[in-house]
Amino acid sequence: MQRENEAVPPLVEWFGLQDVVAVAPLMSSWLALPLGNREHGAGVLVLGVEANADLAPWTENALAVLAEPFDAALEKSKQVHELQRLRHAAEADRQAALARLGRDSLTDTIVGCDAGLRQVMERVLLVAPSDMPVLIFGETGSGKEVIARAIHVRSRRAGGPFLRVNCGAIAPELLDSELFGHEKGAFTGATALRRGWFERAAGGTLLLDEIAELPPPAQVRLLRVLQDGTFERVGGERSVRVSVRIVAATHRDLPALVQAGAFREDLWYRIAGMPIVLPPLRERREDIAPLADHFARRAARRFGLRPQAPTAADLALLTAYDWPGNIRELASVIDRAAILGEGQRLQIARSLGGPASSGRSVGQSPRPAAANAAVSADTVVVAGELPTLDQAVRRHIEVALSATHGRIEGVHGAARLLQVNPHTLRARMRKLGIDWAAYR
Repeated sequence: MQRENEAVPPLVEWFGLQDVVAVAPLMSSWLALPLGNREHGAGVLVLGVEANADLAPWTENALAVLAEPFDAALEKSKQVHELQRLRHAAEADRQAALARLGRDSLTDTIVGCDAGLRQVMERVLLVAPSDMPVLIFGETGSGKEVIARAIHVRSRRAGGPFLRVNCGAIAPELLDSELFGHEKGAFTGATALRRGWFERAAGGTLLLDEIAELPPPAQVRLLRVLQDGTFERVGGERSVRVSVRIVAATHRDLPALVQAGAFREDLWYRIAGMPIVLPPLRERREDIAPLADHFARRAARRFGLRPQAPTAADLALLTAYDWPGNIRELASVIDRAAILGEGQRLQIARSLGGPASSGRSVGQSPRPAAANAAVSADTVVVAGELPTLDQAVRRHIEVALSATHGRIEGVHGAARLLQVNPHTLRARMRKLGIDWAAYR
């Protein structure tokens, strides 16, 4: 307890406060009682005292009792603010997932559930009600996240969060902090307590995408969490218990990695409670037509175009193609076709790289994305659609952004595809009013 004859602001600054729970009207004397964690200066209760008041010996104990409800109120306020922050973060994750999956709702019917994905969905319905770990095998772009979400929304944890973490995209030195969180001051830059993916997914489902990319030390720590449901934050000494359902996914041959000693056998047994093999798009060609229609409608919404359904000729081209990039590549091709068609039609042939590509046999590689996006000047002039230079540049940039899912820099970025400096590309996009975020 501190008694001061100073004004309130210096007193508050002296305590290093973040919140002041109650401040009495200005008096000539003050009593200050710390609230919450004194070490971190969570709050203070400031009471005005009449000048020259004579305090009884038991006053300090009485004031300590008085501070208890304010202490509880401060702690409740902090909890409410944390819940609001987590709710906003979960909504942002949900909106990002909707944009990434091209859906209006995460409970939309999965395209192909009655055809090429029928056996997969039968297994999903079988395993979803339990808490058994699931391991999804599938090529890149085949829709592993869609299946993981289908498991979540059909489970008893549907009301909880669904979070996805790409294990291959996290630097090894940050894995512990990302997965399990860290305490304030655990390392340079750790200015506040941070909850990791496991805590944020508590009560729900955590998708560990590309789990085969986890380094051996991280595999050991993950195994412990799966075994007893507890872990310690980086820099912490207290065990944290969580209830999370694990769904793992990989495009790698995980059994072969186990045989080679690159992946722990005991971890394999933990995550592979129910394996689900997701077939590539070339093995379920009956799904190409409904998928193309779904992505065409999505492209119209995203780009503000008039909806155009693929024609029979378009579907023949799409069905003949090999789809090494699976559903992700199909979505990119339809987006590009919608932009090239400007809301009048879908330019499937041009989006795939021209009519010559329609005869590509199964197993052949596609043409480079830059070649797919190329449109000859002769073709445009003959069609009587010669655009202005700005229109042509804008369309070319939009095609590149669509092909790279809004990525600008890096090996797979639009700048590399267009062979320009990223800063130059951004400046041109600002001039033309192109929003790269719309393509992510």
